[in-house]
Amino acid sequence: MGQIKIVNHVKIFCGLIYKEEEIFEKAKIKLEEKWGKIDIEVGPFNFDFTSYYEKEMGVNLKRKFISFENLYLPENIYEWKIFTNKVEEEFSEFNKRKINIDPGYIDNSKVILLSTKDYYHRIYIGKGIYAELTIYYSNKKYNFLNWTYPDYRTENYINFFIKMREKYRQQIKQRKNEKDVDKNID
Repeated sequence: MGQIKIVNHVKIFCGLIYKEEEIFEKAKIKLEEKWGKIDIEVGPFNFDFTSYYEKEMGVNLKRKFISFENLYLPENIYEWKIFTNKVEEEFSEFNKRKINIDPGYIDNSKVILLSTKDYYHRIYIGKGIYAELTIYYSNKKYNFLNWTYPDYRTENYINFFIKMREKYRQQIKQRKNEKDVDKNID
């Protein structure tokens, strides 16, 4: 029988697609209120990989990624997507979003995205939300899957995930060292 192990905390990130910088800044404040200080922000990158959002949000869209300093346990993660949907709705006009916020997380070996859309490669995690393994870390690099979005295969995005993974590994190491120090105090 397998032994249940303690789950490591993970590092939350959001990919934000938008047109107006002002909307991005306002949404960023809401996300910081929820998850704390932002420790990495990259972009804007042109978001021209698909026209999927153009009818709703317009053309000349941009994408930024942000990650948060605080680490969280990956329990009830469907709540993260429900929260970002509420932020999107708050900044919508006439039932059209002005910003799309895709939350997810990384750990040592993977990048997980959260979605409201079901498909064969997504796992239902509750409350109408699905999780998707988007890219994985193996052999000292990020690797793609058949369903990895084209933009997530780009150098800019991969560089963000590499930077975030390095930061995450430092944070996990620091947490471990702090726990070891606590044991020595007793």
